[in-house]
Amino acid sequence: MKLVLLSGGSGKRLWPLSSDARSKQFLKVLNNGDNQLESMIQRVWAQLSRTQLASNAYIAAGKGQVEMIQGQLGMEVPVIVEPERRDTFPAIALAATYLYSKAGVDLDEVITLMPVDPFVDDAFFEKMKQLETALKHSEASIALMGVTPTYPSEKYGYIVAHENEQQSYRKVSHFVEKPRIDKAETLIAQQGLWNCGVFAFKLSFMIDLLNAKDITVNYDELVNQYHTLPRISFDYEVLEQTRNTIVIPYDGYWKDLGTWNTLTEEIASQTIGNGTISPESVNTHVINELDIPVVVLGLSNIVVSVSPDGILVSDKQASPAIKELIKHVEQRPMYEELSWGYYRVLDIQKVPQGGEVLTKKVHIEAGYHHSYQLHRRRSEVLTIISGKGEFIMDEHLRSIGPGDVLIVPVGARHSIRAHDEIELIEVQTGGVHEEEDGVVLSERWEDIPIVTSLPS
Repeated sequence: MKLVLLSGGSGKRLWPLSSDARSKQFLKVLNNGDNQLESMIQRVWAQLSRTQLASNAYIAAGKGQVEMIQGQLGMEVPVIVEPERRDTFPAIALAATYLYSKAGVDLDEVITLMPVDPFVDDAFFEKMKQLETALKHSEASIALMGVTPTYPSEKYGYIVAHENEQQSYRKVSHFVEKPRIDKAETLIAQQGLWNCGVFAFKLSFMIDLLNAKDITVNYDELVNQYHTLPRISFDYEVLEQTRNTIVIPYDGYWKDLGTWNTLTEEIASQTIGNGTISPESVNTHVINELDIPVVVLGLSNIVVSVSPDGILVSDKQASPAIKELIKHVEQRPMYEELSWGYYRVLDIQKVPQGGEVLTKKVHIEAGYHHSYQLHRRRSEVLTIISGKGEFIMDEHLRSIGPGDVLIVPVGARHSIRAHDEIELIEVQTGGVHEEEDGVVLSERWEDIPIVTSLPS
């Protein structure tokens, strides 16, 4: 069985910690058991390792998430890269063509899809292994996992199955998407199951489906045609149209940490970062990514979230409405994690002559480097605050350390490698944001040509 984890999300429901540049699965707010913070994706990948599933797992993600995945899970994690964000049907189609035409996976192999960020115990993944056997034994087209509901909810879809006490699986009768509370109560009485987004099929099922829809099954061709695929979910495009479907019930722990009120239920400490909460403030959480102190006095059942992207103060029950409230807020990401470290935007200034000056605090992890690159329309001044390493510009290498000031003109080829953890202040001057301006010349330090080595 091959496993594909779908890593999507626009990061609106957990604003301001999450954003277009950092979806909820990358937020390091969960305790890993050793008093260290980990993200949802790190937690799930560790569980896959413990249940012997990680060696056959892939992550399907947009190109903007690749560096963050590599930074949190390591460079060796296989990522199937989506050229742009669309929906789950295009993402799954692309993953299937990758497994078929790139990885050489057999058409009879069972492919299991799941979200990248469920909050579950290890038993969930052990149960998931049964999908392969159930799919082959039943000869169904698709096998689902359904979670036994713990309360009537409008947030989830429901899987309604026929009774079958002779097998570990049941044949699906129909689906009900996000019903009203009264309807949800009726569905639970009928042993309806929550749809947790986990399903499996033989690779041949998806390849045959793509052929029938006249969609190429060659990965490289589909990458180039990806923008032509419909923006539609797999549920609507495929699942609801497939009659021969089974479901395996799961009655263990499962939770969707998609809003502040559900996420804070699983955060071990009331405060993360520089925060103080008065004793009479009950069920209140502060998550603060800035250096300034945050104090909460006499307020209960609220969440205060502070990041470079904004500040949220919300009643916990009201917090799911944040997505609608900020949908018109337009702002470039002020914090981003990358494969080599992270940065935080300190200031953005428009200049009278046109363009802008962007100031960032940059952290490069020891042993890492950013790509060898040039900028077509902006210059940079880099001031090293701490740490030692190497700086290369136009094939000339020199050692760097605290107090060094590095001037990078427009068009200069450059990179920094950290021997120790390096912190620096970067001041960019130019007409465009860096995402639109960089030209990557090399990702590997070993491939950068060096003409001369200069003294520091």
